[in-house]
Amino acid sequence: MKRVLVLGGTRFLGRAVVEAALARGHEVTLFNRGQTNPDLFPTVEKLRGDRGGDMSALDGRSWDVVVDVAAYFPRTVELAVRQLADVRRYIFVSSISVYADQSVPQFEGSALEQLVDPDDTSDDTYGARKAVCEAVVQEAFGERATIVRPGLIVGPHDPTDRFSYWPKRIAAGGRVLAPGDPDDAVQFIDVRDLGAFIVALAETDSGGVFNATGRVMTLGALLEACREVTGSDAELVWVPTHALLEAGLDPWMGVPLWIAAAGWEAANRVPIERALEVGLTFRPLRDTIAAALVDETVPTVVMALPREREVQLLS
Repeated sequence: MKRVLVLGGTRFLGRAVVEAALARGHEVTLFNRGQTNPDLFPTVEKLRGDRGGDMSALDGRSWDVVVDVAAYFPRTVELAVRQLADVRRYIFVSSISVYADQSVPQFEGSALEQLVDPDDTSDDTYGARKAVCEAVVQEAFGERATIVRPGLIVGPHDPTDRFSYWPKRIAAGGRVLAPGDPDDAVQFIDVRDLGAFIVALAETDSGGVFNATGRVMTLGALLEACREVTGSDAELVWVPTHALLEAGLDPWMGVPLWIAAAGWEAANRVPIERALEVGLTFRPLRDTIAAALVDETVPTVVMALPREREVQLLS
């Protein structure tokens, strides 16, 4: 049994990590502000504070493993590693956005984004800021540092509708706009599989850097699987990427899972062999699709293609 401290732990990935850790019999403590799902996990110890400032609730305490699931700024990571310097293993959840070149598949040792302006907190610097956060953890913990780089995370309690849009839209039937080409690559991981992988890394005390997203599949295969699981008679109408761009759709947010931004050609072809070697596993795709159909989470980031816009594009 490990004593596990999760920074956060009540929203999406953190929630899945806690569920996996509890299922495996570990002793879990949560540190957060108590503002998101404060009544979740009633039997788990909860320490209140603000990782951006007051972390005094952690004073005099020790854990075997810290799982840091939601840090986006170097300063907050610096505060955490200083407060938790004696922990045996620090697992930091980063992102494949740290890679400097997304036009070709990126391995764990590939070049990373560089943060030019430390005061720039715009979305454009997300990957660079995550890279700096990684460096802070690695410098502080050395071989006791574990860096996990997910890609697109989907599944229960997803605060976006970027995946759930497809099972629910196809279940509704009719003519469905399918973006790009059926052979276009997509890559994602069920949050429950990622949570279990992070707990496995804690159990085996595995250090280093791991790309941790799903196996590459085609968008066509995903949408056909949605039809099979839902039993829908939806008609998939494939609209080429150039036509969607000419129609003014955002290459990132225009249609869920559709990435048409120049320079990101390999964002859905991330090598994950290293993670597979240390135990990353995946549940059947139909399980992820079925979970999306019953998930009642209200997305805080809406990426769905409005139905009236879909009809307009198909006409």
